[in-house]
Amino acid sequence: MNFKDLGLSEKTLQAIDEFGMNRPTTLQIDVIPSILEGKDVFAIAPRGSGKTISYVFPLIDIISNKKGQNILIITPSSQHSVRVSDSLAIFNKYHEINEATIKEGDEDIDSEANVVIGSPDLLVELSEKVDFSHTNILVVDDINLIKSNKQLDNLEKILTVLPREKQNIVFTNRRSRETQDILDKILQTPEEIKIDKAKELEAEKVASGNIPTEPRRNTREKSAPHKFAQAPKDDEASELIKKYKIFGDKTPEFLTYKGIVVNE
Repeated sequence: MNFKDLGLSEKTLQAIDEFGMNRPTTLQIDVIPSILEGKDVFAIAPRGSGKTISYVFPLIDIISNKKGQNILIITPSSQHSVRVSDSLAIFNKYHEINEATIKEGDEDIDSEANVVIGSPDLLVELSEKVDFSHTNILVVDDINLIKSNKQLDNLEKILTVLPREKQNIVFTNRRSRETQDILDKILQTPEEIKIDKAKELEAEKVASGNIPTEPRRNTREKSAPHKFAQAPKDDEASELIKKYKIFGDKTPEFLTYKGIVVNE
């Protein structure tokens, strides 16, 4: 099976092909059509299963094809938010999507953004200034890591300002008793998709070009410095980006540094 079989648009397929991705993982095969059909999804999948791509691809198509769509993506950390933003920038090449990634110190977001990405703590800080009541699609990526980062309370606060009627997509790396109550509040009758540990090996064999989907640190430890901070800026790449403006104003951050590998 290939990405074309999953119902993605020609524009998205063109961006995928140019990036060099050849075939979807098992998780992507199961999740992408369900999201495109508007179903609630609860996916249990280990790291390396292609989680981020499984929702980025269909959401790009949904928001491009339906006017008035507003998507909120809640991630475990700011570093994770940047990774999701990079994915959107790469595969949004032939679409027009206005995305805002919330970072520390932000006091407001672009009022015209139709995709907002942020961690629970930063979103709570903005919740009194920003109207999230028109959210059509909620993505929680990954609720167990959010629990590990002690952010479940903030996640619950965000849920109180969201509309009840919306499409809900929740990922976790494993089931947890501590997250069940909040899952029951988010999901009604979701399609449950589970990828066991054995399937992780399959994900690692996906053709080169697949971008990272989850942070690779131990979530029990404090966040390590982002690897971008340890890599030198690539001046030549920066000049080419300014000259040709391939990604417009949404150039993926990793492209501006030397030695950053995107298929680890």
